[in-house]
Amino acid sequence: MSDLLARHRAVMPNWLALYYNEPIEIVGGKGNRVVDASGKTYLDFFAGILTNMIGYDVPEVREAVERQLATGVVHTSTVYLLRGQVELAEKIARLSGIEDAKVFFTNSGTEANETALLLATYARRSDQVLAMRQSYHGRSFGAVGVTGNRAWKNNSLSPLNVHFLHGADRHLAQFRGMSDADYIAACVEDLRHVLATAAGGDVAALIAEPIQGVGGFTMAPDGLFAAYKEVLDAEGILFISDEVQTGWGRTGSAFFGIQDHGVTPDMMTFAKGLGNGFAVGGVVARGELMDALHATGLATFGGNPVSMAAANATLDYVLDHDLQANATRTGTLIIDGLREAAPRLPIVGDVRGKGLMFAVELVDPATGAPAPALAARFMEESRKAGLLVGKGGLYGNVLRMAPPLTLTAEEAAEGLGIVVAALETVAAEVAAP
Repeated sequence: MSDLLARHRAVMPNWLALYYNEPIEIVGGKGNRVVDASGKTYLDFFAGILTNMIGYDVPEVREAVERQLATGVVHTSTVYLLRGQVELAEKIARLSGIEDAKVFFTNSGTEANETALLLATYARRSDQVLAMRQSYHGRSFGAVGVTGNRAWKNNSLSPLNVHFLHGADRHLAQFRGMSDADYIAACVEDLRHVLATAAGGDVAALIAEPIQGVGGFTMAPDGLFAAYKEVLDAEGILFISDEVQTGWGRTGSAFFGIQDHGVTPDMMTFAKGLGNGFAVGGVVARGELMDALHATGLATFGGNPVSMAAANATLDYVLDHDLQANATRTGTLIIDGLREAAPRLPIVGDVRGKGLMFAVELVDPATGAPAPALAARFMEESRKAGLLVGKGGLYGNVLRMAPPLTLTAEEAAEGLGIVVAALETVAAEVAAP
């Protein structure tokens, strides 16, 4: 055991998970590659959990932060005007498509989702919330309450009265083999039944990820949330799209994930990639919802000058370089390559994704059951080959990957080759007598 690992285990919580049998310390990075403390270089296909959105050591971001630091002002709080905060809010409001949008900045996606839930329950005077099975919305008390994954829930206590819906669980026997249209119809019928039976009227909101992050990049078929929203609108129920992982063009097919469903939500939450590693999150919502709270509020660190400098530079870079289009190009190359390889790899149960947000689900080739041990074995093999990936899914058997949006075609091909080779190695080990 390394000295740093021993020190980590002595003072950090046991539930703070570390990847790999021998966890690595990342000490340097440039472009889409990082270097660990031993000097080994890796192509990064996980980007600090989808957070280093445009890679490492980006001059435009570094220089923007350095300019702010040079002023001597790192923090003032929201009781003073913050030029960078106003400028970023104007961009986000415009990009959101939400009518009369206003923005509130937080430090993380967890805080953003807590804020959205506060706005919704206040507006509707109700603690009832709809959420999705297999979802994840953060680690705080309220966010855990709307998380539909037992591995991330420490207890059943919640400040909210939550009802969970279908929509990203087509692996279940009752849905297997259904067309998109039939599955959407079944989910909408279930929603109507939940509202008629389990809910007590005046439900506040539905909160949903267009693509479930911790859920292993499972996703509802395009159009499901539009069908849900017809029912929600008829009941006056608000819709919150959790774009913490799907925002800023990552899916390629849309700038925000919910746009693939032809829906403009009442609110969107965001975080992760917007600051390219600097802590920033927030909510963009209809002005009447955002303004409705009667109590005074502020954010001590939310929207601080340094994070705003980084976020403005990052968002400008994404737009100026049309990284949404790059996500489509490079993501298609990888996803098509994985799907081409899958039929000869019996441990691969599914390949799914959009743009630079894709996943491989590993299964026992004999039974088709989820195979978390194979996912763990793949993690070791891909690390050895110089590629960082993530792991998740309801059963812990999904390899989830989301490289920086700056990924080149050459890097996409390189990463694809490593993934396929690692899958071949693991598959051969399983097949060996």
